[in-house]
Amino acid sequence: MARPILSPALLLTLLLPCAAHASILLDRLLEQAPDAPPQALTLALEARDCAAELGAAPPSTRLAVVDYSRPSTERRLWLFDLQSQRLLHAEYVAHGRGSGENFAHEFSNVEGSHQSSLGLFLTEGTYIGGNGYSLLLDGLEPGTNDRARERRIVMHGADYVNPLQALRQGRLGRSFGCPALRPQVARAVIDELKGGQLLFAYYPDPAWLARSPYLSCSRRVAQHATTPDDAAKRPSGT
Repeated sequence: MARPILSPALLLTLLLPCAAHASILLDRLLEQAPDAPPQALTLALEARDCAAELGAAPPSTRLAVVDYSRPSTERRLWLFDLQSQRLLHAEYVAHGRGSGENFAHEFSNVEGSHQSSLGLFLTEGTYIGGNGYSLLLDGLEPGTNDRARERRIVMHGADYVNPLQALRQGRLGRSFGCPALRPQVARAVIDELKGGQLLFAYYPDPAWLARSPYLSCSRRVAQHATTPDDAAKRPSGT
């Protein structure tokens, strides 16, 4: 059976309502969190929608965004309730000691690297471990973060996530790759985020941005607008 061909006009008609809704949601979230990075939040919402479209994750009602391009001495994790369009938490978060000092600039999916991982994660259940109350994370991006379970990358509280200490030493303490939080807020954040919600870890790395399977849904839909036969029928030079 031949693949259905969407005309450019029909494709635009299908995409515009989704784009308009995403734009409205983005604007409302940025009103709630004016310090949140628009680029990271835009991509996080795109990844959430794409993962749901591909069946990789259910449509989440909570979304955490981490911007690793910001220094560890700044709040760089935002947790949103997408149903009420509210900011629930804006927090400090540690990166892996292998990723850098105050700024993270190296990321890995490799066991023993002690580096943070980028991309989209699905949250699972909680447990009590060596770092106390912790949240399991499943990396959804092959080659980027899908070894999170194997590497024991979880969200947990840690005493080294101490903003006052960071002022003295120039950075937060660092983890073995986990997104660690202040102990005072860890349980509250974890309880808001557990059980099938999403965490999106961002850094402006061109290679990751190009290969992420959840940042290409719009391009994938556009590719279905024409077929190779259609391209062959186009006049040369146009």
